[in-house]
Amino acid sequence: MSVHIVLHEPEIPGNTGNIARTCAGTGTYLHLIHPLGFSTEDRMLKRAGCDYWPNVLITHHDSLDAFLVGKNREDLFFVETTGSAPYTTFDYRDPERDYFFVFGKETVGLPASIADEYPDRCLRLPQNNHVRSHNLSNAAAIVVYEALRQQSFPGLT
Repeated sequence: MSVHIVLHEPEIPGNTGNIARTCAGTGTYLHLIHPLGFSTEDRMLKRAGCDYWPNVLITHHDSLDAFLVGKNREDLFFVETTGSAPYTTFDYRDPERDYFFVFGKETVGLPASIADEYPDRCLRLPQNNHVRSHNLSNAAAIVVYEALRQQSFPGLT
């Protein structure tokens, strides 16, 4: 069983760097779906990830469709402000499964077709109406730590 953060066409290098640091510190896999809104050589990306990049389990994908090939629908969770249920209502404890938390672009989120195709797999982080959404790196950390909490923080001290 593994936890995965999937970033669909991320635009802000600092967010991706912060998420990479969370992945390095939790043993969570990071998937980057291209095109990226920055170069992986970007100094802000490297600064945010500090010297943890060698410890990040990272995979690059050419497109969302390429990422989805062969994935079990029940392993996918799409994080959107319009999600059908709060992230805490899902069960992430099955030791035989992978958990892929897919996040959209900072400016527009995931493609609208995702909510149509996977309505039961869309989750949200509760919030008030003072913001459009949570910061991407904060949202990723919140969801990852909920999954890891349900698993009793495997491999973490």
